[in-house]
Amino acid sequence: MGHLMILATCSLNQWALDFEGNLERILESIRVAKQRGATLRVGPELEITGYGCFDHFLEGDTYLHSWEMLGKILQFEEAKDMLLDIGMPVSHKNVKYNCRVIVHNCKILLIRPKMFLANDGNYREMRYFTAWSPAQHVEDYYLPRIIRNITGQAVVPIGDAVVSTIDTCVGVESCEELFTPNSPHISMGLDGVEIITNSSGSHHELRKLYKRIDLIKEATLKSGGVYLYSNQQGCDGDRLYYDGCALIAINGRIIAQGSQFSLKDVEVITATIDIEDVRTHRGMSSRGMQAVNTDSYQRIEVPIALSSEKINRKPHFSPTKPIQEHYHTPEQEIAFGPACWLWDYLRRSKTSGYFLPLSGGMDSCATAVIVYSMCRLVVEAASNGDNQVIVDARRIIGEKEDSNYVPTDPNELANRIFHTCYMGTINSSKETRERAKKLANAIGCYHIDMNMDNVVSSVVTLFSLVTNKTPRFRIDGGTDAENLALQNVQARLRMILSYLFAQLLPWVRNKSGSLLVLGSANVDECLRGYLTKYDCSSADINPIGAISKSDLRKFIDYAKNEFGIPILDEFLKAIPTAELEPITHEYAQADEVDMGMTYDELSIFGKLRKIERCGPFSMFSKLIHEWGTELRPTEVASKVKRFFYYYSINRHKMTTLTPSYHAEAYSPDDHRFDLRPFLYNTAWSWQFKKIDALSNDIEE
Repeated sequence: MGHLMILATCSLNQWALDFEGNLERILESIRVAKQRGATLRVGPELEITGYGCFDHFLEGDTYLHSWEMLGKILQFEEAKDMLLDIGMPVSHKNVKYNCRVIVHNCKILLIRPKMFLANDGNYREMRYFTAWSPAQHVEDYYLPRIIRNITGQAVVPIGDAVVSTIDTCVGVESCEELFTPNSPHISMGLDGVEIITNSSGSHHELRKLYKRIDLIKEATLKSGGVYLYSNQQGCDGDRLYYDGCALIAINGRIIAQGSQFSLKDVEVITATIDIEDVRTHRGMSSRGMQAVNTDSYQRIEVPIALSSEKINRKPHFSPTKPIQEHYHTPEQEIAFGPACWLWDYLRRSKTSGYFLPLSGGMDSCATAVIVYSMCRLVVEAASNGDNQVIVDARRIIGEKEDSNYVPTDPNELANRIFHTCYMGTINSSKETRERAKKLANAIGCYHIDMNMDNVVSSVVTLFSLVTNKTPRFRIDGGTDAENLALQNVQARLRMILSYLFAQLLPWVRNKSGSLLVLGSANVDECLRGYLTKYDCSSADINPIGAISKSDLRKFIDYAKNEFGIPILDEFLKAIPTAELEPITHEYAQADEVDMGMTYDELSIFGKLRKIERCGPFSMFSKLIHEWGTELRPTEVASKVKRFFYYYSINRHKMTTLTPSYHAEAYSPDDHRFDLRPFLYNTAWSWQFKKIDALSNDIEE
């Protein structure tokens, strides 16, 4: 008897610097955990401030307000008799740390700073924080006056320590520490720590969840123990979407898993564990030999038992059984992740909906279907009684006569908040116009069909009046420069018109507010620079900006059946084209022909460039083995050189790239994620000479 305990972890949709909103969600998670009988509650990384504060972590106000919010948590009546693991930034001796604060019954037990900081990819923690060092070092922290008045404490421990309760021992990890080779849970487990908490701000990437879950399972399989994983969920005010999926594991098995994509602001998962199962699992003699040689952690004692006499006296009450962890397919991840991100962005930006130039091509089609998926998720959440979603929906539609409005049909909701427009020219085909119209009808959005030839003609005429020269398309005898300029003016005018319609369409429909303009350039086109600067590269946000063309095609194929939209089959069969040049019997513009490479090849180039960190020569060296059965070395060399040439001459376009949902690890996003020059020596002279020499040598 006395071995069963209920533990809780959660996913919270926190927002950077939304101190009151974040506090409300934290308190709600504590309330729910308490109702379920939990004696330990774990929250996400930096949950008081929100993870994405960036340079606001350099401001003293952020630390002051964090302590003010912690003071309210300490006095929260329903937090009594629970061990709470709270995330916030802390300044100690004028050094800033990313910390967990462990509290119990209005007392601070331990401030545990993060020891290994995330500082690559999307993360720049070393810009704001310092890693705690050395391991197992503890100092005195002098509490601010506002907290002393609440707790009656002047000094509390800060450092790498663990918390010892009457019946077990609890240790703390933070996000990145799970991913490091020598994770703290190893030494903590060997020192007898039985429960490990991990508070995370881990973003969604396609196909990434496997890695996270595998690491948690392995951590508890080898070392034994209970692992409580908490994560941020939602859009924290930037390009990232934190995908939740709170987890509880014991001895290498997952016993509880939260949703990965959800519109819920607060999601709490609990599990009942038998702590004796951990002790039994650790009965290996080899573990014992390592344990006796492990340095001891300072233990902070707290007079609380996590096990409950109440549940231990119920014979029918048993530990939570292991489950088969759930993974979404990449197609489902695209359907749900960007859709949740779009809903957060819409409700927090205080705008009235979205506007999308709908071209009849694959990319704008995928963007439209993702918005439709968002509408489906909103309707589903409302039908499940999610009051916050209902309140947000009422505010977004902004109609006083619909004060009792509840979204019940995704097509009806799309008609209220989603606006599309086909902006045709003389170069547009009947097929793309019809596809756009059919798709708009299928998903219910408010659609406009127009021709903009008079606008294009006016601009070209103005140029001719000023210069006495009239540019012509290549097919009419014009130069490459003329041909490109005439294409670009169409694309750029579409974006100017998009912002005009986005501001005035609500007014046209007797509604208030304005619309956010959506971009629809995929990651491969961004990588290659196959887009016009200040067209779809300059919208407000872009939900597909880090998704490959190949994955978008699979998503559309999935949505065709899952969402019941047969017209999507026509988009799958259509040849990708910008439709910016005249169409003749002999010529029709095609994206892959224009680019000189396929979308599949672009995905490979992108992954080698960013993920594998390949320069031109090492990329060629890898590809001659991967493509060697189909292409001669000189052909591989030509493709690699062509890619790097166009990548480098178009890199400047990334400086204006629309903020996009981060979904793929080879995104070329110039802002924070892909820090490379935007002005290159496009000749790559030495690198290309090395490639030519090796390719010629192999073929001889």
